Amino acid sequence: MFLWKKLPSYLLGKYQLIGTVTFAVLFAVIFLNIYIPFSDTAWFVLGGGDTQTFFFTLTFVGTSILSLILSRVAMYRCKRFISMNYLGYILWCILEIVIVSLIYTWITSNIIPDYHEPLIDTFSRAFLYGTIALGIPYLIAGMYFAIIDKNNTIRLMNYEHVVTDEAPRENASKHKITLFDNSGTLKLSLSPENLYYIESDDNYIKVWYTDSKAELKQYMLRCRLKTVEESFKDSGLVRCNRKYIVNIKKVSMLRKESDGYFLDLANEAIQPLPVTKTYTDAVLSYFTEQSPLLEPMED
Repeated sequence: MFLWKKLPSYLLGKYQLIGTVTFAVLFAVIFLNIYIPFSDTAWFVLGGGDTQTFFFTLTFVGTSILSLILSRVAMYRCKRFISMNYLGYILWCILEIVIVSLIYTWITSNIIPDYHEPLIDTFSRAFLYGTIALGIPYLIAGMYFAIIDKNNTIRLMNYEHVVTDEAPRENASKHKITLFDNSGTLKLSLSPENLYYIESDDNYIKVWYTDSKAELKQYMLRCRLKTVEESFKDSGLVRCNRKYIVNIKKVSMLRKESDGYFLDLANEAIQPLPVTKTYTDAVLSYFTEQSPLLEPMED
């Protein structure tokens, strides 16, 4: 069930959380402007009205926004310690709506004159409209960030049938690894033979490769390592660590040490990449027929 799946990291990024709160506040303001004229029970005003009621409105809006900001800050910091799934994220969002509803109920029952409605009715109505005012923008923001993340990917394109005036090079690859930005603009194109490894850096990846002068370079792209892994499934790019995807063709040696396996790449400027237990079998499967590459551990 998808509710138990791990929440994509792009929903917990700093800018995504800021954008979600900002969009939710703007949506709520627009919704309240539409809702107030048709309500017989809404006491708050977003403009005009008497000074006291307007002050209470500012208190409610300001406290609610502060609560959402603190909640999203806590969510951002918690991602370092816990792995949140879809169910946890949904429950967190519901809790935010409950908090805003409680703030509205408290102000209504303690400050607004001539209040006689049962608290449960006030809270129920506040929760209903809070779900609309916050739930809809949360959903729209999540869909938007999902689309953006989908475009931030690495693609393997076939150049075999591309017409060019460039003389064909011997042993040149017919495929290119291409990197696109959010707008779909091509930013980097390189041959798989020049790619060494890809490194995860929070919501970004670093692509390490050599240029035409054989100098080691890196290119940073906003993309998840999981997306890269799925894009190049059954290729020479293999996940060896939670943080790394390595080009097996660039591995000069697989070493086994007391604390696990390590991959030495064919470039002295690159430190050996560790192979964690989760990915050991997948990496070793590429070397079953290349035993000379495996250097036994010395006792």
